Amino acid sequence: MDVGGGAGVVGDNPTSAVTQFTHAMWRRYQHFLDKSTPLVLYRWIFLSVITLIYALRVYVVQGYYIITYGLGIYILQLLIAFLSPNVDPEIQDIREGPNLPTRGSDEFRPFVRRLPEFKFWHSLTKAFCFAFVLTFFSAFDVPVFWPILLFYWLVLFVSTMKRQILHMVKYRYVPFTFGKQRYSGKKAASTDDTSTARP
Repeated sequence: MDVGGGAGVVGDNPTSAVTQFTHAMWRRYQHFLDKSTPLVLYRWIFLSVITLIYALRVYVVQGYYIITYGLGIYILQLLIAFLSPNVDPEIQDIREGPNLPTRGSDEFRPFVRRLPEFKFWHSLTKAFCFAFVLTFFSAFDVPVFWPILLFYWLVLFVSTMKRQILHMVKYRYVPFTFGKQRYSGKKAASTDDTSTARP
């Protein structure tokens, strides 16, 4: 009986093959995510296409409104986390650390989101894909009167965004970078060149 001969059989175990396959697929998926990180515009176009496909699926089937409502609530939760600062200024006095500048004389600190843009996009993409898969199971096609769900979601959206905008105004922060003043060192370099050219 060969005692050491069983060591080579462990690699042929079906569970180990499944684990290796799962790990290889996870590495490819993570590689794809890493490659797509700097491609912001293409990522959001991809999400728009997925959203359109999901909307067409719900429109053609004329059902699965409860899944769409749940998806809408999840999107609202992600949006609030995307628009919120990492450290809430209301509880900043309790915890130590950097806070948002509230006066013009305060030191500039960049806006750090609670949910970064990439994670926001990734969570939205996963949510739309998951909701799309659920539309193929009739158990999730609960008959509801969809205008009531839409009205209730709109009330939630308006009240939540109103609260978020009041929070932004109160603590004077803007979660977007467009429209903000940008500083570049080129103008300073050009003045230095002209001053050094003079005798």
